[in-house]
Amino acid sequence: MSEVQMPSSLKGKAHVYGDHIDTDRIIPGKYTKTLDLSTLANHVLEDLDPSFKDKVQQGDILIAGTNFGCGSSREQAPLALKQSGVALVIAEDFARIFFRNAINIGLPVLEIGKHSIPKNAEVEVDMKAGTVTDVTSGKTYAATKLPKIMMDILNEGGLVKYLKKHGNYSLENE
Repeated sequence: MSEVQMPSSLKGKAHVYGDHIDTDRIIPGKYTKTLDLSTLANHVLEDLDPSFKDKVQQGDILIAGTNFGCGSSREQAPLALKQSGVALVIAEDFARIFFRNAINIGLPVLEIGKHSIPKNAEVEVDMKAGTVTDVTSGKTYAATKLPKIMMDILNEGGLVKYLKKHGNYSLENE
């Protein structure tokens, strides 16, 4: 089994949204009864931005305000984003359950606090350094660095893949 190894540097187009985007806005509940990930991707963010599925490209970055992923604990929300091509979600802060679900399914998430990144900006992220740069404006933001165990889980492609390979995880040397 080969290691996934998430790139430490990500670059993509910014899709920017506001505050309090709940999991029902990310993927409406009526689509959560399927195991077909392409169905989830076809309906991601459709109530918030009906054209999102047509605009998003593999490697793009979703950027939001505060409390992203609030609402229900549905794991389909980060799955739908990942399947649609979103490589990373950046927000001022996340609902904790969304944050953990994203890490668990292998979707990187970073918190950067207040930002002024505009729609369609080119964004470059250094996961190791914990920086987010709006390449378009040249402005760099400090992100909250993810703990080593979370980076390790992301590097394996999610928690299940991590546990299959390692059998357990240790919080020593965090």
